[in-house]
This record gives sequence, C-alpha cells and structure tokens, in this order.
Amino acid sequence: MKSIRFLRREVLWVSLVGGAVATLTFALPAPSTLNDFFGPGTQPNTLTDPILTAQACSFCHGNYDETHEPFRPWAASMMGQAARDPLFHACLAIANQDAPGSGDLCIRCHTPGGWLAGRSTPTDGSALTGADFEGVTCNFCHRMVDPDYTVGVDPAVDFDILDNLEDQPVNPHSGHYVVDPLDRRRGPFDLGKEFFYHDWLQSPFTQDSAMCATCHDVSNPVYERQPDGTYAPGAWDTPAASFDKYDQFPVERTYSEWLMSDFADGPIDMTGRFGGNNPLVSSCQDCHMPDATGRGCAFEDRPVRDDLPQHHFNGGNTWVLRAIRNLYPDSETFLTEESVNASIARAVQMLENASDMDLTSDGSTLSVRITNESGHKLPTGYPEGRRMWLNVQFYDATDALIAERGHYDAATADLTTGDTKVYEAELGITPDVAAAIGAPAGPGFHFAINNTVVKDNRIPPRGFTNTNFEAVQAAPVGATYADGQHWDDTDFAIPAGAARAEVRLFYQTASKEYIEFLRDENTTNDAGIVLYNQWVATGKSAPVEMDFETIVFGSSCPPDFNNDTMLDFFDVQLFLQAFATQDPSGDYNNDTLYNFFDVQAFLQDFATGCP
Repeated sequence: MKSIRFLRREVLWVSLVGGAVATLTFALPAPSTLNDFFGPGTQPNTLTDPILTAQACSFCHGNYDETHEPFRPWAASMMGQAARDPLFHACLAIANQDAPGSGDLCIRCHTPGGWLAGRSTPTDGSALTGADFEGVTCNFCHRMVDPDYTVGVDPAVDFDILDNLEDQPVNPHSGHYVVDPLDRRRGPFDLGKEFFYHDWLQSPFTQDSAMCATCHDVSNPVYERQPDGTYAPGAWDTPAASFDKYDQFPVERTYSEWLMSDFADGPIDMTGRFGGNNPLVSSCQDCHMPDATGRGCAFEDRPVRDDLPQHHFNGGNTWVLRAIRNLYPDSETFLTEESVNASIARAVQMLENASDMDLTSDGSTLSVRITNESGHKLPTGYPEGRRMWLNVQFYDATDALIAERGHYDAATADLTTGDTKVYEAELGITPDVAAAIGAPAGPGFHFAINNTVVKDNRIPPRGFTNTNFEAVQAAPVGATYADGQHWDDTDFAIPAGAARAEVRLFYQTASKEYIEFLRDENTTNDAGIVLYNQWVATGKSAPVEMDFETIVFGSSCPPDFNNDTMLDFFDVQLFLQAFATQDPSGDYNNDTLYNFFDVQAFLQDFATGCP
C-alpha cells in the first residue's frame, strides 16, 4: 500500500533563546489558503458514481413506519439538516473571514456529497446547490470504507480502494473519509444472495464508533503541536506536516473522549437508559442509534429485525430544526411539525438521561453532585456557545424565594455566571499568535484561528484518567478531576432563613454571547443576522432542564445558622463570620448589601427565638 505523504511545514512562531518569540506583522485574515486545510482520503471529483440524493433512498426506505424507518427520522435529525443549519452558515462565514480556506474543513462534514462533487470551493458555501443541502446523506454513510482495513472482516474490495488513494487517513477525524467510488452500499447485515435492489456489501464499519470519529473528532491542521504541548502555525499555503489528529490543534474530541472511557471497553449495562432493545451500551451507535424492532425497508418480504438501528441520531439540539422549517419549505427538508416535535422530544430525553443529580447538606452548605452517565464529556462536541449550568433557588418556610444562584433570564437570554458552576470549554488565542495575526488574545469564538484551550471543566465519562485524556488532547483545563471520577461536586452556602432548595441542571446549545458574536462580527454576508433572527424567533435557544431535585433543610429558623435547632453563641459567631467575609448568607435581609440592617435583623430574630 502507498505510504502517506508527509509534506513538511516549517513553524513560523519558534521559541528563541531566552524565551522570546518571533512574530510576523500581518493582520487578519490569516494568510491561509485551501492547501492549509487539505485532508487525506477520497478527494473531490474522484467518484465514478456520484453520491445519490436521500430522496432517491426514500422510495424504499421511507414513508412506511415513521418511528423505525430510516428516512423520516434521519430527515428530522441534525445529520439530515447539517447543511441547512443557520448556525453552521453563520460560523462558516466567520471562519472564512478569519482564515481563508478554512470553510473547507466545515463543508466536508456538513455536506460530504457537495464536497465530493467539488462544490466546496469557494469555501463560503456559495457554490453548494440542490441536494448538497441534504447534509450527511444515506448514500454517503453507506458507501464509507473503513480506513483501517482488516483482512477477513472488511469487504475485499476495500483494500483496493485504500491502495489507490494518494493519501490515506492516519486516524479518523476532520472529514478524512474514504468513500467507495462505485455505488456499493454497505451495512452490518447479510442481505442474502437473492437481494437484487442495489449492489451491497456487508461491513461492520457502520456499527463502529470509528465511523463516527470521522466527523466527531475535529482538528485544525494549521496549528502543529510543539514539544512543550503548545500549538504554533506551520508554513502557510502548505498541507500539514502530519495528518495525525493528535499532532494538530483539537477543536473537538468527542470520539477520543469515548475512546478513553470505560464504554470503549464495554459493553456496560445501562438498564435501558438510552432506549432500544439492548440495555448494553458500548459504541456511539448504541446510544444515538439504539436498536428497535422493525424492517429496514418498505417491502414486506424483508425480515423484521429486533436489532434494527434507529436512524434518529439523537443529540442535544432542541431549536435549530424549528429555525430550518422557518427558512426552508418542508418540500425541500422533508420535515413536518410532527417529525420536528418528535425529534426535539428525543433530544430532551437524551439530555435528561445523560446525567444524574444528588443533593446533600451539612446544615450550612448545600452540595450538588452531577454524575456523567454519557460515554463522553458532559457536555461534549463543538464547544463554542455550548454549556451546562447549575441553577439553585432557596425558599423560606413560607415558600418565598429568598435567593437564587445561576439565574437565567428567559426574556433576555442573560445568564448570571458569577455565583454558580458553568460547565463549558473555551478556546482562545495565545498572545504571540494574536499579535502576529491581528486578533485579540484570550478566549473567544474565532474557532478557525484559536490555538489554545483556556478552560475545560466539562465532566469526564466513567473510566477517566488524567494520563489518557491528556494523551488525546482532552485533559481538563482550569478544573481538577481525580482518576476514575466521572462526577463533579459544587458547594453553595445556605442563606439565612432557607428552609429548602430547588436545584436544576440546564443545558443550552447556543449562548447569547455566541449568537451575538456571529451576528456582529460578520462582514461578509447576512448569515449572522439570519441566524440571530431565527434564534429570537424560536425562543433564544431555550435551556433544557436535564435534572431537577429538591432538598429540605434541617431547620427553618433563620438565626439558627448552624441548623442545630438551638440558638447560642455559635450561631452569632457564624453569622458575624459570614457578614465580615460578605458571604451570601451574611446578607441577612437579602438586599445585596452588607450593612447595619443585616446585623439588626439578625439580632432581632435571635432575640425573638425560633418558632
């Protein structure tokens, strides 16, 4: 087999004697070209048979069982609408503004049919047309070839397909896919010698998590990993020195997170948490395409299977499908109100099943534990604008709300972050690269030119070890998790007078800050304002409640600071400590001020005694 070409790139930002860093003087956009984002695998305009439209597949695989057929559930997923997603188009515009050519990295996964047909240039998506907007289609996925060929497992023809590639993928990521040049459709089942509807090959790849890795591990090839673990750009207008994803800057590592979890060594009995006929969970498909009972096509002579993969592709997005229905006619998207509602309901259910919450209290402190029950970090995926947070509401004995942490204003989409835990990953630009390309240093949403992870406190999956996650560029940043820890604890001071608390874990696909960035930074087209208008029209990416628990505290007597049911010197001591340090519980009258009136109110209640 041909060896992979490693085209050398010389690093432009190099450490000099004494720790100085050499910089250049150009400003945005970065001096990148399409060559900088080259990826190995099947290349555009090389297929003998073009990728078929999904509508062509629907004649046999659709419109007979809305729950278990492949077509309509696929259409109502973000896979089916990946190329119509207005957030994708807004992000694509900014990426191309920042780094010309970078849009190719996005297009090859959001519309592989369009990319393979040579319509990814120009890389702003303006050449895409017609069926390109069907996103990740049936014919594309079922023609994918396992780049890690295994004799006796993969179809024999796949060896020849790989051998004829000029550049073979090193490991699955960033749309480095291999596609059969001929329309030979692969699946996990033996269809039998009598099957004549289309050419087919049996292949286990469609049930392998490595297939998902093709687009759910994403790296920026512009940046090369340095010996000290930092990332610096290589020579411009040149393909990457290494196509190994772990030699490039990590944009997302969902597959690698799974690979280093216990699920990869599974299966694990999840007692049906993620649905389907099989309670055992290991692969991505076990959760996102759980097995059901049904037929894979419309013909009644085909067998009914109990291990039929559902093509729901459940995820966490609960608003973009409605935006797409506003922007495109149902005749193009194959969406209906019913199918969209059903898809959103499945997404909500998946989010609810992804975590568990436990509450404990020692009298003065409320402890909230969130346990990650998914097979990757929580949350995972493309990091920009995606977050979870804890909302805590404290009530007194009369059920009056006396304090709140992590308040979200549904009208303005503003989240109060300073008094709660927000789980998220933030990428950014190091000062040396920022100075060189005329961009602001620090955290930001410029994903095409970001070269450092500023924060990543997302909860790891079971089986987490620091060594393994560091090896796949997914180590926590700004947070500490012990080996084996797949949960996180957050403590909240219980304010005076609190009799109980309600605690919620929320998830949001796109924050207000991210949406406004995509609107305000766009100088290219109207994709940013189109996105913003749809974000407003569909509820501003309304948060989804993943978990809810309530806890009753031991004492409902406000001056009983240690909740031991007695008023004594220790309560006075604890109050004065809280008051002096401006702890929230020291704001006794809950007016956000720490002054004489707090002390007066406490002493009056202390003298009156508990009811």
